[in-house]
Amino acid sequence: MAREKRERKRTVTPSSGNVFADLRLADARERQTKVRLAFAINRILEQRRLPQTKAARLLGINQPKISALSNYRLDGFSVERLMHFLTALGQDVEIVIRSKPDSRHEARIVVRAA
Repeated sequence: MAREKRERKRTVTPSSGNVFADLRLADARERQTKVRLAFAINRILEQRRLPQTKAARLLGINQPKISALSNYRLDGFSVERLMHFLTALGQDVEIVIRSKPDSRHEARIVVRAA
């Protein structure tokens, strides 16, 4: 009975769309951008079924860095470096700069995989 009362008191807060911002991390936008880029890289590596040693050679890094990338430990990677990995994997990376709509409070960075 007490458990039921506790469960009823829980509230759900809708996400902003960026879990890092929801956690109030200072670099939330950069973290989200890195995760989306890393996700695209990891998806390509999985699709190609590349062992970590071959993936490391292809990207010009060592195997422990591939392991960090595949586990989304991204502190040692810049957004620029992740984009370079995508081009090394034969992917075009397109950056489009445009004015934000008046309806949105802040400008943003969006990463979409095609």
